[in-house]
Amino acid sequence: MDLGLDSKVAWVLGASSGLGRASAAALAGEGASVAVSARDEAKLAQSAHAIEQETGSRCVAVPLDVTDAAAIPAAADRIASELGPVEMLVANAGGPPPGSFPSFDEDALRAAFELTTASAWRLAQAVVPSMRARGAGVIIFITSSSTKEVIPGLLFSNMMRAAVVGMAKTMSKELGPDGIRVLCVAPGRIETPRVNALDQVHADRSGLSIDKVRAESWSKIPLGRYGEPREFGDVVAFLASGRASYMTGTSVVVDGGLLNSILS
Repeated sequence: MDLGLDSKVAWVLGASSGLGRASAAALAGEGASVAVSARDEAKLAQSAHAIEQETGSRCVAVPLDVTDAAAIPAAADRIASELGPVEMLVANAGGPPPGSFPSFDEDALRAAFELTTASAWRLAQAVVPSMRARGAGVIIFITSSSTKEVIPGLLFSNMMRAAVVGMAKTMSKELGPDGIRVLCVAPGRIETPRVNALDQVHADRSGLSIDKVRAESWSKIPLGRYGEPREFGDVVAFLASGRASYMTGTSVVVDGGLLNSILS
């Protein structure tokens, strides 16, 4: 299936590894020019070079800390000057730390909000004006399956990502008349550094081996395994494309059947 992304400009955050990198590679593989952002400049440059080599599409590294409010519009301006205005935004950031309600203080709350919720809002603010001017655009927020079923021990992820989903739904109503689609993609257990780190935390706390922890996780997933980042990236690329032109205001779950909820 040709997704029709040739000559389109995408901006993917958290793209030095994991879900962000897989999303950037999938978009570039469909012919889009991609700007990738993350904090680690060296790792990001390696990721951008590898994506260019793998896909033949242009991939530009734009280092960015998404908790730096002033840096976000500056990054968007740089992308516009090098590639053109952003037509597809994939807003993604590292997850907030695991923990339960009693384990956090006010500073941790503010940090989690800045990383997960405020960054999504600011990234959208940076690209919506040019999308409105063109009468078209796609904004995709990478969230979590925790927006469908809360995950024990991930209080801040449960809180902050749910807020992003509420924002996305509202934005889809407000921006639809301008030709801008807004979606969320909610990963379940995908084989990423974040999931591996959470598995290690669980192993350390429970006294189980990491292999035992992973086997228990797999047993709850009907497909019997963790997802591959590529499988997630392919969903993002489809949703960003004109093939999904009648989809907006919804969350697409990529979880191998893990969730029990029947609610959309």
